[in-house]
Amino acid sequence: QVQLVESGGGLVQPGGSLRLSCAASGSIFSINTMGWYRQDPGKQRELVATITSGSTTNYADSVKGRFTISRDNAKNTVYLQMNSLKSDETAVYYCYAVVEVARFVHKAFWGQGTQVTVSS
Repeated sequence: QVQLVESGGGLVQPGGSLRLSCAASGSIFSINTMGWYRQDPGKQRELVATITSGSTTNYADSVKGRFTISRDNAKNTVYLQMNSLKSDETAVYYCYAVVEVARFVHKAFWGQGTQVTVSS
């Protein structure tokens, strides 16, 4: 089994910054794509950003230029630096990873979520 543990959420004022981290552990052969999604109550979970094992990134249009996703492959960890946060970005942020749990066997895993609240 694979566990994804997020950290770094909290309360921040509009225009502020937060850095989220997500560490993967367990039965890991390798990790392909890692990423972050977010979900507000009553809304669908939406993509924030993803990064491949080769560091190719993809961002939602709404966060381009403000958020930066990165990863440390040696630590099986993905980060999300969030700058210029807006109040409507208040949500639970979920870490996501596609893990090769055995040779040629890939599974998707989710973290438990970390709350980000943007409010004055």
